[in-house]
Amino acid sequence: MSKVCSTGFNWDLRQGEEMLKEDLEFIGELLARVGRDELLSRFHRVGSRRKADGSLVTDADIASQRVIGEALAARWPGTLLLGEEMSREEQEAAIALTALPLWVLDPLDGTTNYAAGIPFFAISLALIEGGEVRFGMVHDPSRSETFLALKGEGAWLNGERLVLGGDCESALGESVAMVDFKRLERGLATSLVCAPPYRSQRGFGSVALEWCWLAAGRGHLYLHGGQKLWDYAAGELILREAGGAVSGQEQIPLTLASREAVAACNDQLLQEWLAFLKLRRNSL
Repeated sequence: MSKVCSTGFNWDLRQGEEMLKEDLEFIGELLARVGRDELLSRFHRVGSRRKADGSLVTDADIASQRVIGEALAARWPGTLLLGEEMSREEQEAAIALTALPLWVLDPLDGTTNYAAGIPFFAISLALIEGGEVRFGMVHDPSRSETFLALKGEGAWLNGERLVLGGDCESALGESVAMVDFKRLERGLATSLVCAPPYRSQRGFGSVALEWCWLAAGRGHLYLHGGQKLWDYAAGELILREAGGAVSGQEQIPLTLASREAVAACNDQLLQEWLAFLKLRRNSL
């Protein structure tokens, strides 16, 4: 893990790999504790309300962000936090200070699932420095699964390295796709429903976990029409470090705007997927 220790974040000011390991264990234990104490403890008995943008928020979202934010600030006081449940003004202020390391947190990804009693939700945390995601962790409290990636070092699931190998389907027609239809343009969404190019489709409702499940080989294709920075920062790094392929540059623009996500478990399949989407869009 020596490459990570030279990123310029506080880890390179510590005593090498042992201190890095302690930091990673601290974050892993923090997310696991918050997942247990703040999320699972309220699961099946939590109320929800609508935010200004129409999305749901629960007391669990707020509590999770508060506890994680306080713990990160206490251990790394020189870093900023961008959390989904912060106000727009606070988010814009964090984005503007591009010279400082930035934690990007989704304290409860999959709030609609959570509020409906569906056990598919997660905590997502990433560290961005110099426009690059250096670290990403996604914790699934329902399954006690923790996905981790370090820039240039690889990705892991509960300590086991994730490597997308030759068993990944290379034929578009044999693939299982994770597609979020709600945020796609209507013509493309209708076309994919009526004449899909893949074998089967799933939509799970947690962006962070969908990235991670693709990294773990639990699917082959991905398409989502609108993700925010806190949705994709950690999960995209985990997929890239596992050997998956993502459309677009690795450099992440610090913006609050949504963006489309297109990915696959290998580059050959990604190119087929992109070519199909371009052709289908051009025909609409």
